[in-house]
Amino acid sequence: MKNSSFLLVLVLSILHLPSQPSSATRTTLRRGDSLSVDNQDDILISKSGVFSAGFFSVGNNAYCFAIWFSHPPCSGQNCTVVWMANRDEPVNGRYSKLSLKTNGNLVLTDASHAVVWATDTASLSGSKTPVHQLQLLDSGNLVLRDREGIVLLWQSFDYPTDVLLPEQNLTRNTPLVSSRSNGNFSSGYYKLYFDNDNVLRLLFNGPLISSVYWPDPSHVSWEVGRTTYNDSRVAVLDSLGNFTSSDDLKFLTSDFGKKTQRMLKVDHDGNVRVYSREKDEKWVVTWQGISDSCAVHGICGPNSVCRYSPSEGRSCSCPPGYAWKNDTDWTQGCAPKFESFCNNNSDSHVDFLRLSHHDFYGYDKGYRPNTTLASCKKKCADLCDCKGFEYKFNEDSGSFDCFPKILLLNGHFALSLLGSIYLKLPKANLSSYQIPTEGFNPLPCAPKAQEVILQRTYLKSHASSTLEILLIFASVLAGVEIVVVFLTWSFLTRTDPNRRGGYAKGYHLAARGFTRFTYAELKKATSNFSKEIGRGSGGIVYKGVLPDHGEVAVKWLNEVNQGEDEFLAEVRTIGDLNHMNLIAMWGYCAEGKHRLLVYEFMDHGSLAENLSSDQLDWTKRYEIAVGSAKGLTYLHEECLEWVLHCDVKPHNILLDSNYQPKVADFGLSKILKREGLKNSSFSRIRGTRGYMAPEWVYNMPITSKVDVYSYGIVLLELVTGRSPSGGLANTEGGDENESKRLTSWVRERKRTEVPTETWIKEIVDPRLTGEYDIRKIEVLVAVALQCVQEDRDARPTMSQVVEMLLRLESEDL
Repeated sequence: MKNSSFLLVLVLSILHLPSQPSSATRTTLRRGDSLSVDNQDDILISKSGVFSAGFFSVGNNAYCFAIWFSHPPCSGQNCTVVWMANRDEPVNGRYSKLSLKTNGNLVLTDASHAVVWATDTASLSGSKTPVHQLQLLDSGNLVLRDREGIVLLWQSFDYPTDVLLPEQNLTRNTPLVSSRSNGNFSSGYYKLYFDNDNVLRLLFNGPLISSVYWPDPSHVSWEVGRTTYNDSRVAVLDSLGNFTSSDDLKFLTSDFGKKTQRMLKVDHDGNVRVYSREKDEKWVVTWQGISDSCAVHGICGPNSVCRYSPSEGRSCSCPPGYAWKNDTDWTQGCAPKFESFCNNNSDSHVDFLRLSHHDFYGYDKGYRPNTTLASCKKKCADLCDCKGFEYKFNEDSGSFDCFPKILLLNGHFALSLLGSIYLKLPKANLSSYQIPTEGFNPLPCAPKAQEVILQRTYLKSHASSTLEILLIFASVLAGVEIVVVFLTWSFLTRTDPNRRGGYAKGYHLAARGFTRFTYAELKKATSNFSKEIGRGSGGIVYKGVLPDHGEVAVKWLNEVNQGEDEFLAEVRTIGDLNHMNLIAMWGYCAEGKHRLLVYEFMDHGSLAENLSSDQLDWTKRYEIAVGSAKGLTYLHEECLEWVLHCDVKPHNILLDSNYQPKVADFGLSKILKREGLKNSSFSRIRGTRGYMAPEWVYNMPITSKVDVYSYGIVLLELVTGRSPSGGLANTEGGDENESKRLTSWVRERKRTEVPTETWIKEIVDPRLTGEYDIRKIEVLVAVALQCVQEDRDARPTMSQVVEMLLRLESEDL
């Protein structure tokens, strides 16, 4: 009995001890676990082994937590890093850890236990969605998921450094920032970002000045094929080498179509490139944004000139009268070898040296059109801060223009440059200055690479011996814990056959994410498709239970005549859609002629089912109206692909446990690239009678306004409780004129001479028993009647609908 008691106390003590880091690689990091910098093998690997995440050496006793390509195998600085958590604040090479705390935060601590970097996920991981594990996906995305593996609480894709991986979105909030140099991983001076005018640009953001240099700032956006009218600000590179941006920047890599490793990177030289790599081969450039690298601002530093040769590359040189600040670092630029000109009678002791085919972009001290060369020299000589001027013939006016320069930045030499730079120099020794030649100027290498040593000293505690004893004791107890857990698991496996292989097949969504199921697996999960929970023109929906006891909705699609590749392409697009008011797809099946989609299960079914009950009070109905509009707005305007729902109706608006709406059945309706917006075509009429816009009947061009029309009918149904046919809700519409019956009925009662309270009382759903907000109903009806206009151009967009409804909410606050 005493032995049993002792064993019980021992086991309980073990269970309360923190877990020790494993010395072997792992695929997940669970709550309470950590990765240590002291163990070079303590890393996360993705399922297929393509990516690794762990501590990466960036200098002498300096480490960053990073993600890198590990397949093909690499070591040390040969690894291609794609993400860093703490690129600007490395941690010490001993005692530093990355820990997944029990409160849900992912925390990187230095040897002094100071927090260097952390995710703010503790507030997101409440009792309903506790953080379950950290996992590195085969896409290169490091993710924190909830216990069920469904909710994504944090992902590295939302916080990129200098690399964009395939299927990773570049958005207004996720710019790419270059590294400082080839061996310095800290943040550099070049940024790829969406500007306030919605255009994707490259910016030089130096220590003293900043300037945009791509696309060519001397042209307006539409002259270089960009648009400012799409404010979604999102871009993505797919795995085949197709890049698409919301500002109309599109390109295909030179190896487009090959399934290979790819990455888009903002390099430390200021250029943006796509790199591709076949198995076990080196990276090759398959696209770059700037062909002449001298067009990159700041690349040669101030007071210097850049030359580019396709055969020899880029070189930098100092103009006459200037010398390098550091002859091993071009980016520091050149300094004048003469004193300032800021004194009286400056024009008597200065002169100008002409440099043909030169330009220093920007920083003009005014602009003097139709000016003589003598006048331009006089102007620059009188300005003590004038460093020189550009003198260029203007073909439009037929005269010469003068551009005095107060700074000599972004110097560029090219035979294609027609203007000349007149460099301001002391007259006394002007004849000694030589005009630079066109030869290539190689950058001399430094005699020895300089290392920045982190100044960190950690005093050894006097209690270190006691600590070592405790650590040894803890290690012994951890070993006992492993044995106990292993024996317990073996016993449970033998006694419960349902546990065998249950997790081996990987149905944990946290571990697998978007899953491809076999037909046999879904047949088993749905008990041979026995429990039908919904049906429509697109197919029948069944309730299923996955082996991890997760409830799902399985939709068996009808009349899918696509080939598997086309089906998978569309499924992939749908799987990437992510919005709180859209149903989440967990997986699919494409086997033979079987096409099935696996969705999250919604506890309260469809809006159509609930309209006929007493569960939807006015507050819930209004939230359903707003949430549904937000979901449709995302489909129409915010995701990279353009998705038409084509069948908006109460049956396709599902309600979760809190009666929050999720638009469903938008899959495989109509998915277009954004360039196809004006040329959309449909092989057949889509939708449900009673909710269909007139465009379908009269064979007019189909746009997103067909969804707006259907949404308007749904709004009227929410307010009145009547279906388009005029009867009680929860019935399918009859013919195409039924929507007109409902709208005409509402318009007839909403007459100007009738008091608002009177007509609202006539049309409002009697199930609300007088508990409603008259002003909100008035607005909902007004919005709905705008949405169901016969003229599609008179209908608002879904984003305008959301704006109108949210404006009403804000007025109530």
